Amino acid sequence: MPFKSTFAVLSSAWLALITFPAFAAEPVPWQLGFQAAASSSMQAIDSFHNLLLVISAAIVVLVIGLLLYVIWRFSEKRNPTPSQTTHNTVLEVAWTTVPIILLVIIAIPSFKLLFFSDRIETADLTLKAIGRQWYWTYEYPDHGNFTFDANMIQTKDLQGDQRRLMETDNRVVLPVGKNIRLLFTASDVLHSWAVPAFGVKLDAVPGRLNETWVRVEKEGVYYGFCSELCGVNHSFMPIAVEVVSQERFEAWVKEAQTKFARAGAPDASLALAQRAVAR
Repeated sequence: MPFKSTFAVLSSAWLALITFPAFAAEPVPWQLGFQAAASSSMQAIDSFHNLLLVISAAIVVLVIGLLLYVIWRFSEKRNPTPSQTTHNTVLEVAWTTVPIILLVIIAIPSFKLLFFSDRIETADLTLKAIGRQWYWTYEYPDHGNFTFDANMIQTKDLQGDQRRLMETDNRVVLPVGKNIRLLFTASDVLHSWAVPAFGVKLDAVPGRLNETWVRVEKEGVYYGFCSELCGVNHSFMPIAVEVVSQERFEAWVKEAQTKFARAGAPDASLALAQRAVAR
């Protein structure tokens, strides 16, 4: 193969290795960097990460440069008589002030990001996720309060292009471009609902209701996992979220209201007994 052709193939393979994971809504082999941001929260996290990367790289370069300079400048050959200086006011002020300035530069966007991702005042809909050993239960309180469980599909039951260890029998369905309030709790032990492309990772704690929000800007299927060590089947608690148009979401809600039992709905036998007593 000619050199140019070989170089082109290797370049294409390397670019694919770098860029393909960035456009995936799931973890992929040899992934570099974050998954592509699908929400405004993850975009803010990406920006903050890039800022920290620049600051960290600059500190590493500076420290290595100073070490190399000191090794060269104050070697025994170049400096046979060592200095007896014990204090340097300028240096002491500098190495105290500069870290403070860096911490302030980091703190300002950090606090902004914390407040931005904390919660939202007006949400278009609410999704409640309940962590259980070892599956997720979801409730839609704004759409009839129906509920369903999402269990991992076993490897032997996978169909088509379903992802091993990542696909669930019932996906969460959300509309694109809407502000969604996310509520998390657990019924047994600590769990954590994490979808990297959304920039969401929040603990589900028994007896406590944690809240955050997300606004997904692109339709597609997004995968995540429980990110809290919750027991023997911790690694088999995937999260599968399908983001669709508003029209498709409304059609799915109508189907889900009949397909899934509604949380809090009175039991049919109890209703019949109450009617009998009334008679």
